[in-house]
Amino acid sequence: MRALLLYNRHARRGDITRYVERITKIFAARDIELRAKEITFSENPFEGEEEVELVVVSGGDGTVNYVVNMMHRSGINPTMGILPSGTANDFAGALGMPRNILRAAERIAQGEEHTIDCAEVDQGRFVNVLSFGVLTTTSQQTTDREKQLAGKLAYIRVGAKDLMTMHPIPLHVKCDGKEVDINAVMCLVFNGVTAGRIPLAPDAKLNDGMLDVLILEYHNPVTTCINMLRHLVNGHPEAVHHLRGGEIEITTTLDEPTDVDGQPGPRFPMHIRCIPGGLKIRY
Repeated sequence: MRALLLYNRHARRGDITRYVERITKIFAARDIELRAKEITFSENPFEGEEEVELVVVSGGDGTVNYVVNMMHRSGINPTMGILPSGTANDFAGALGMPRNILRAAERIAQGEEHTIDCAEVDQGRFVNVLSFGVLTTTSQQTTDREKQLAGKLAYIRVGAKDLMTMHPIPLHVKCDGKEVDINAVMCLVFNGVTAGRIPLAPDAKLNDGMLDVLILEYHNPVTTCINMLRHLVNGHPEAVHHLRGGEIEITTTLDEPTDVDGQPGPRFPMHIRCIPGGLKIRY
């Protein structure tokens, strides 16, 4: 089998660079010839690699997002394996991958292929979550250096600042024909289950052909924070609206920044759809 290890050397303080040789040996023991290649994010890593059968990605959700979009742009759909080496690794967590890189490599090398859903927004793909509103752009506001030095503490610093500027976002949402108008403070469209490893969409599934939309309605800063906390402890506040569907349209009158798998997302209006069975994952 022709396999390619695509790794982000800047993820998790560059841990992956110490394990490349051992990972290669793990796959060789299963008769898989794995060639390592560093991702530069300025080039398509599949140039000259169009015949690859297995792509093992080492990095966080943003790295996985980049690889999936480059696969789509190249018109290829090889089987993927995920080595979680970012800060949150939400997509890898939804797959149940071990956090330890070498254990994850063993899991992929001896694993089986599974078909799961992918999502698309304005011609771009995402694997875990599209979001906007309070706390949702924390990852892209946190520098790579902060992530390397402080890990999740860096997110807390940026997130606290974000809470101080929360504001209502007037939304019109259409989900499989159902339409709602809400003044929201936060909106997340999940293919996965967690954001920052927090199970915000615990009932979501990776293979149901549907996307889960969570919208936190704005009241005032104090009440909104209470409703947010109630949702985190499964309190089911009425201010949290849950929609599920395969085709979603979201519009707003504001020029609100968005986030897709920890990276800057598209502008409004947005058309989002689920791609059932769009990814082949080995684990």
